Amino acid sequence: MDAIADAHLPGFDVAMIYRRDRFGRGGDQVPMVEAGFPAVRVTEAAENYTRQHQDIRTQNGIVYGDTIDGVDFRYLSRVTQLNALTMASLASAPRPPLEVKVEGAVSADTKVSWTPSKDAESYVVWWRDTTSPTWQYSQSVASSDASVVLKGVVIDDWFFGVQAVSSDGYASPIQFAGLVGAFLQAPTQ
Repeated sequence: MDAIADAHLPGFDVAMIYRRDRFGRGGDQVPMVEAGFPAVRVTEAAENYTRQHQDIRTQNGIVYGDTIDGVDFRYLSRVTQLNALTMASLASAPRPPLEVKVEGAVSADTKVSWTPSKDAESYVVWWRDTTSPTWQYSQSVASSDASVVLKGVVIDDWFFGVQAVSSDGYASPIQFAGLVGAFLQAPTQ
């Protein structure tokens, strides 16, 4: 979502917060995650607690309750645009590659391979430091290939993933190499 905001909504910063939800509360994304679906929650970081989950009232000069005069419609419009752009991007992208595998034990290079995705025009192989929450480096790969050798990239130091890209440039979510963090699981036989 951050990359989509950067590309299409200048000045609208998106930051990932690596928590399931806010403390003591739950959002609509929680049942989706519990059912095994990837889900995110989009929220304003500077919350106004006098407006949330309050009966409408004025107490000690403080107005409580979520009322229309407290809505920032420009911000709401940009969040709505981001949601629509994200859904359109995901719907237009090929499915993520399945069975992403890495090889390279006792080697200075890492081989990344995957099962091709239908309608992929190309792939992007991503890698990131094992302590980084975001993908840092990438290499584009032609659609005719289903593997690449990353020269000088030691398997032990990085996490790896692959995304499929459509002819229109829409990219799938990054499929993690392995079960932990995988966007889609390969079907069992």
